[in-house]
Amino acid sequence: MIYFDNSATTKVAPSVLETYSKVSQTIWGNPSSLHNFGEQAYNLLEQSRQQIADLLGVKLSEILFTSGGTEGDNWVVKGTAMEKRAFGRHIITSSVEHPAVHNSMEQLAQLGYEITYLPVDEEGRVSAADVKAAIRPDTILVSVMAVNNEIGSIQPLKDIAAVLQDYPTIHFHIDAVQGIGKGISDLIFNDRVDFITFSGHKFHAPRGIGFIYARSGKRIAPLMTGGGQERNLRSGTENLPAIAGMARALRLLLTNEKTNVANERAVRSRILKHIKDFPKVTLFSQDNDHFAPHILCFAIEGVRGETIVHAFEDHDIYISTTSACSSKKHLASSTLKAMKVPDQISTSAVRVSLDENNTLAEADTFNQVFDQLYEQFKKINS
Repeated sequence: MIYFDNSATTKVAPSVLETYSKVSQTIWGNPSSLHNFGEQAYNLLEQSRQQIADLLGVKLSEILFTSGGTEGDNWVVKGTAMEKRAFGRHIITSSVEHPAVHNSMEQLAQLGYEITYLPVDEEGRVSAADVKAAIRPDTILVSVMAVNNEIGSIQPLKDIAAVLQDYPTIHFHIDAVQGIGKGISDLIFNDRVDFITFSGHKFHAPRGIGFIYARSGKRIAPLMTGGGQERNLRSGTENLPAIAGMARALRLLLTNEKTNVANERAVRSRILKHIKDFPKVTLFSQDNDHFAPHILCFAIEGVRGETIVHAFEDHDIYISTTSACSSKKHLASSTLKAMKVPDQISTSAVRVSLDENNTLAEADTFNQVFDQLYEQFKKINS
């Protein structure tokens, strides 16, 4: 099997699964309990938090655990709106955000907030000048993803941060679910960034666990109220086995980040260079610094994306349409729509997404199968 759908989810690393299992079996106490067993659980919880903070170069108090990227995005967007509603009801985001951000914006719009959706260029990137032009006296939040989950474009985060230096009261949120461990930490962890969202299952941790970075001094309202966990900001008994596993997964991810990124880029480039000259192939991802190393999006004209996905599956190669969240709904890519790609092309789009375990040999196999399928599709469409 060749698994090229890592942007949808990654396989849990064996050592991470070992950690998860060990904690589940040996430290099952509630971190909020007063007895010694609860204290052991609490200590492991804070050790895991400290490990994540150290790996990212931030403070322990700036790491808050969630159930994943969707909750994190919802929390920052809606929590900012609730916390800062007395100061304004205008929010700026891009037209290519993940549904966790976009749909949160749409909910807020129904509650009277005004949302500015910034346009993107042919690479799916917003302009920092457009961000500046959109800012109003009542703007409370700018939310932009680090890496687009459909085509892999990297937003100009430093340029946006430079604009926002003149507006210190506006929260700046980055959805970094697809950006962690991809060689762009210097873009994500900018001293003007206030909130960052992460999801564990994108880097070999279990599903259902994630965290946000929340800069000290920046306030958001809680969405989950109850027992007062996470400094009374996100109530609910902590998923300690998954948290400990995620801390280990993050350490493994970042230990060899430079080597891993180089490998992903090489595998991606091997495929991109092979398919780019086929007459009916349209590339939406490019081989330059504006794109992450692990995502390649392309279309074969005249063949629907789901048809391409199942054709590769017949050869034991697993790719996806442009987003796992919309693949079973047969929805056209929201990113490609924002890029003004015609529907007859965008509905043919598929995504290859890699991790550090994918190889050049797998890329070569993919290319061989691509050649076979392209010929088959050509006969059907001729």
